[in-house]
Amino acid sequence: MSGEMDLKVLLGSMDPELSDGVYVFHSMPADCDQLFQLRPWAIITETEGYTIIIDKDTATLNGIPVLDVFRRITLNVHSSLNAVGLTAVVSTKLAEAGISANVVAGFYHDHVFVQQDRAAEAMRILKAFNYSS
Repeated sequence: MSGEMDLKVLLGSMDPELSDGVYVFHSMPADCDQLFQLRPWAIITETEGYTIIIDKDTATLNGIPVLDVFRRITLNVHSSLNAVGLTAVVSTKLAEAGISANVVAGFYHDHVFVQQDRAAEAMRILKAFNYSS
């Protein structure tokens, strides 16, 4: 299944869902033995090492500094990785409200990490969203 490509359909059916968890982003060296034991939500390989997105409680229990905390909003529409505009429109709409949007694309869904204290507002914006906005 290749996913939806039509921006109007994507925006009209994205059905945002706020996760229960609270997440932190952290950088780890490439030779870190602890990486997979932490069970990160995501691992991103960068030149400087690994960026991990990890549950806040796991981070705290393992002595990982908690600088900023985020909530994850999943856009529950199977967007194609070749679709154009969904994350741009969503992040622009959130930016207009002063909310950062850290987007991670999965095979089936896009996930938007927003500041924990702005998550409810971000959900209101995304739920009220329609193509004519």
